[in-house]
Amino acid sequence: MGRGKIEIKRIENSTNRQVTFCKRRNGLLKKAYELSVLCDAEVALIVFSTRGRLYEYANNNIRSTIERYKKACSDSTNTSTVQEINAAYYQQESAKLRQQIQTIQNSNRNLMGESLSSLSVKELKQVENRLEKAISRIRSKKHELLLVEIENAQKREIELDNENIYLRTKVAEVERYQQHHHQMVSGSEITAIEALASRNYFAHSIMTAGSGSGNGGSYSDPDKKILHLG
Repeated sequence: MGRGKIEIKRIENSTNRQVTFCKRRNGLLKKAYELSVLCDAEVALIVFSTRGRLYEYANNNIRSTIERYKKACSDSTNTSTVQEINAAYYQQESAKLRQQIQTIQNSNRNLMGESLSSLSVKELKQVENRLEKAISRIRSKKHELLLVEIENAQKREIELDNENIYLRTKVAEVERYQQHHHQMVSGSEITAIEALASRNYFAHSIMTAGSGSGNGGSYSDPDKKILHLG
């Protein structure tokens, strides 16, 4: 059976309380030693009994450990102070930024012609000067952009002229090629027609000669008149 849980409260019986103190004290000192060895930690343990007796353990000089503890507590306090100072500083900066944003928004509304009734003559003059300077910068930028566009348009015009010349040259070459090809075809057709006409002429002559040989071998021409001698 496991050990039962012990209620954590003050032990009323003095004898039992002293016995428990001795046992727990020794166990605590042992655990402190084990922690310092196993984890390479700087450990300092101070215990006072009810009778005022001191029990302590430290793997280093206990006074140096206490000084280190005091310094750590002081640094913690200083850190809190620094954090408070930083928080106050950031609040001030935030307020300044909000004020600047409000001023810029009011200025923009004035430039748009709004909320002018609360401005003095001097403030209105300042708004007018700002508008004139802004218009001057806008016109200068507009002129610059127009010059760039004109330059690009001129370059594009030159490119189109060059492309037009190139296309006209190609069209002229194609027309010359087509004309030359047409002439070559026409000459071939004429030669073929002449050859066909020659063949037809010789065939007609041969047929005419054959008809003459059937009438005694003499050539007769129906268009010629025959003379009879008495």
